[in-house]
Amino acid sequence: MKRVTGIGGIFFKAKDAPSLRAWYKRHLGIDVQAWGGAAFDWVDAEGKPAAGTTAWMIDSQNSDHFAPSSSPFMVNYRVEDLHALVKALKEEGCHVLDKIDDSEYGLFSWVMDPEGNKVELWQPPAGQ
Repeated sequence: MKRVTGIGGIFFKAKDAPSLRAWYKRHLGIDVQAWGGAAFDWVDAEGKPAAGTTAWMIDSQNSDHFAPSSSPFMVNYRVEDLHALVKALKEEGCHVLDKIDDSEYGLFSWVMDPEGNKVELWQPPAGQ
């Protein structure tokens, strides 16, 4: 079974999220949306759209989105078979959070790494 197939997103906290978002928008040209981040659609070597997106988001310092981790960041990894991976991680003794979200964006689950960082696992919808 393949486990991680790529990075689906990078999320990090900021002391002043609105100001930091504005800085990235102004100076780096990132199209920061109202939800606090941007979606980078994948393209091939010729610039043509390819199946896939990487999300990027700045969250506020007091957000509980990364809980139970106290880390200021979280990485979202793309996976092919979330249920099989979650089962394998549990069998291997990993601290898997007891929640799988099923949404229009795909399946999501979380595991804590040995340093206490929350890791997001994402199985995108078919074709993405």
